[in-house]
Amino acid sequence: MGLASISMAVGAAAADKKVVVAYQTDALPSSVAIANGEFAKETGYEIDFRKFNSGAEIFAAIASGDVQIGYVGSSPFAAAASRGLEVKAFYLSSISGVDEALVVRNGSGINTLADLKGKKLAAAPVSTDHYQLLALIKSLGLSEKDVQVFAVPQPEIVASYNRGDIDGGFVWDPALTELKKNGKVLVTSKDVADKGAPTFSAWVATSKFAADNPKFLKAYASVINKYYASFAADKAAWGPDSDNAKALAKLLGGTADQQAAALKNLTLLTPDVQASAAWLGGGDQSGAAKILKDTAAFLKSQGKVSEVLPNYGAFVTADALVSASN
Repeated sequence: MGLASISMAVGAAAADKKVVVAYQTDALPSSVAIANGEFAKETGYEIDFRKFNSGAEIFAAIASGDVQIGYVGSSPFAAAASRGLEVKAFYLSSISGVDEALVVRNGSGINTLADLKGKKLAAAPVSTDHYQLLALIKSLGLSEKDVQVFAVPQPEIVASYNRGDIDGGFVWDPALTELKKNGKVLVTSKDVADKGAPTFSAWVATSKFAADNPKFLKAYASVINKYYASFAADKAAWGPDSDNAKALAKLLGGTADQQAAALKNLTLLTPDVQASAAWLGGGDQSGAAKILKDTAAFLKSQGKVSEVLPNYGAFVTADALVSASN
């Protein structure tokens, strides 16, 4: 085989390594690697990154075969898994913190949780925020008859809020920053987690892609690890004037200041903690699998899914992390 034939063969092999990855507007340190091409460089795959507004939309794209990997929240994840979609979480990007919150509008008359009765609130359909908003209302002894909950995409929430049509929204950035301009945070995702409804966001892959491309997932996870480690260790590299914050603003919208502020709200887990039984490494008993089952049970009680599986261990794996962190 001549040199030209070898280079053609290599080119053909590279062309086969294509993957479509869905992401969202959340500020994550690893999104810089989407902006600068490092995910593609380190994995050796041609990656088509596509931006979506919600996890529910991403799971619809996965179900149709258009997307192989996506960044999603635990509520749409639980719904998709309960319907039999074969996917696996291979990296937990964050867990319930203060990066998602219920913001109430100035002039809405809401000062405490007790003031929510009779109000109009919104969250993105089947999102972790929607799940937590419904769980919060239930924990207060209220029903959806007492509090009107609108399930609409985040851009519509911002518009309705600014018009005064709704009293508050449970949202993530950039909507969170927008709503806070004329309102205040009433409760955070972490507060609701502490009341018994924890959530997480994760990178998931279709089970087939995960089985066929284990090296890709390990390389992808190692890139995320690198950026999360930098964020934890080097505050200056992630400040409002940093190249990283500017890269996030260019990719996700908003300003570098807003992106730097949003990053500070994240609750991130180190690779070893993620790989432990407490999160991804315990099979049916892993923390992530339990959250999926609890979330599915709640979604069933709300009529959002028709059945809850006996366990959700098949939908989580620590394989990419164990290798990436060793």
